[in-house]
Amino acid sequence: MADVPFYRELREKTDPLWEEIFHHPFVRGIGDGTLSRDRFEFYLKQDYVYLIDFSRVFALACAKSRTLPDMGTFAALLHATLNTEMELHRKTCAAFGIAEEELATTRKSPITSAYTDLLVRTAYEGEVSDILAVLLPCACGYAEIGKRLKSGGLPEDRFYRDWIDTYSSPEFREFSDWLIGRMNEHAADAPAQRKEHWHRLYESSARHEYLFFDMSWNKEG
Repeated sequence: MADVPFYRELREKTDPLWEEIFHHPFVRGIGDGTLSRDRFEFYLKQDYVYLIDFSRVFALACAKSRTLPDMGTFAALLHATLNTEMELHRKTCAAFGIAEEELATTRKSPITSAYTDLLVRTAYEGEVSDILAVLLPCACGYAEIGKRLKSGGLPEDRFYRDWIDTYSSPEFREFSDWLIGRMNEHAADAPAQRKEHWHRLYESSARHEYLFFDMSWNKEG
């Protein structure tokens, strides 16, 4: 697969897992508007505390970057997460009667803790390329989910519409495409051992994506 861009190689190797994610009842429930409100509220609370650590990963990636353009983009990703993605959660939860203080003090579930531990540990111990590999499933996975759901038509529920619109937006896609491009650049002349390491990070992160949706469906606190 020498002529295949590295991200496509990662994505194709894990395609069965992604198909499980795309067809999970939680994801399908957002798409057709049938997801129960209690499951969505559980997800929002867990995703909010997840995004706090996700933001730390962008901050660490910014600190470890060796070029100003990379620093600038990771800083922009940090800003977008803190002030766009998390604001969507705050607004939606406020409409459900959930205060911001309750969001911020939500106790992480075991799955959320395992996922954020993977991300933060990789960011502290690894290089920028390692951080990219572990970030890709969340950033690019959500962009793909948003695009797929929107192509099937938006649900009547305005909260699910807002969720889909956020992750299918050109701005979100632009950031995910940048992460893909930088991963491909890092992998261009990398030895097979490094590529295998990135594949393991990517696959582990993708598995946690599935577990996160499954946890939210079952409300595993």
